[in-house]
Amino acid sequence: MNVSGFELALAALCFGYPYVMSWYWIIGGVLFQVLRERREPPFDRPPALAEYPPVSVLVPCYNESHQVDETIAALDRVAYPDFEIVAIDDGSSDDTARRLATLATRYPRLRVVRMARNGGKSVALNYGALAARHELLAIDGDTLLDPHAITWFVRRFQNDPRIGGITGNPRIRNRTSVIGRLQVGEFSSIVGLIKRAQSVYGSLFTASGSVCAYRKGALHDAGWWSPRTITDDVDISWRLQMCGWRMAFEPKALAWILTPETLRGLWRQRLRWSEGGSDVALRAFPSLFRAPGFRMWPVWLNWAVSIAWAYAMLVMLIAWWVGGFQFGHLFELRGFGFFPGQAGMLLAVHYLLQAVVAASLDRRYEHGIMRTLFWVVWYPLVFWLLQATTAVVGLPRAIFRRGRRGVWTSPDRGFRT
Repeated sequence: MNVSGFELALAALCFGYPYVMSWYWIIGGVLFQVLRERREPPFDRPPALAEYPPVSVLVPCYNESHQVDETIAALDRVAYPDFEIVAIDDGSSDDTARRLATLATRYPRLRVVRMARNGGKSVALNYGALAARHELLAIDGDTLLDPHAITWFVRRFQNDPRIGGITGNPRIRNRTSVIGRLQVGEFSSIVGLIKRAQSVYGSLFTASGSVCAYRKGALHDAGWWSPRTITDDVDISWRLQMCGWRMAFEPKALAWILTPETLRGLWRQRLRWSEGGSDVALRAFPSLFRAPGFRMWPVWLNWAVSIAWAYAMLVMLIAWWVGGFQFGHLFELRGFGFFPGQAGMLLAVHYLLQAVVAASLDRRYEHGIMRTLFWVVWYPLVFWLLQATTAVVGLPRAIFRRGRRGVWTSPDRGFRT
């Protein structure tokens, strides 16, 4: 069978990219554990700090009536001696404002900022930062923050004055569906491992918007949160690093989050992530050619290759669908093994190895994490397909949305009991 160089390159990209990235993340995650995590104290017993500077915790809210009581109550239980809670109601159309007013009478730490109109999460965070009294800002979205998370954030800031932002370690709360259980494995075997690896390699693609912390000075240098983005966490992470500050990952700063448990909710969430990430990467490209933007080349190239892989997968899928038209015979190439049998089995083994490594790194933060390995085996079938399709749809949406303001809607947070 005669096979062109383009066809070989297409097949190599489609089936080689996941293998390469799996080892890239595994090696980085293991290095992070050896260099940083191995000798760290347990997450529930942080060491005493030399000093405890005051911290402002920002809680942006939009139609959070079902969640805000629980979030504020969890924050009030945080074991840090000096912090305030600044809740920003971004023009909610439900009774979030009334609930916040009631909560402010119950919790002395809580102050409420009320916005007359919905301006988007970035605008809400900017108003909250202006209202905040302290230099260190922690961001708590709709999560249950671990009692020691702020202590771990402050400790990391004190140990390295070059750090301008820190991302925490979100864990999944709702597990009542297969999609929910798949995400438990995803957040350990993919999200946590990626953040560990990127920390070792020098730059982070994004902080976790649900649990993160920043210095006000770093935010000022980066130009604060932009109202033109739909993924504020990705945007501020890039701009902060491109103006000379470092981002760090603190796995001991835990927060328990609610995630979508329906395909529709998951699709909308991941499409927003893809569109927002592509928008940030495209806008950042001109700045990569001047210092200190050089440091973002590894994550930018990773993003670019992932987009190329998604479109290559689309071509392969179309070729397979039409049954031999143009590139359809690539599935019969003996040089790559018998698709999808041998390659699929090899990929499954790689993901199982990746999941075992990631779960081993994360088991100190979540008991029973090894039991999620059964669900992680199905990860390639569900989430690589989801990543490819959202990347294919998200890129043109990012290209044509330029200049529009980013607003938010109430997300799907799964099946509550």
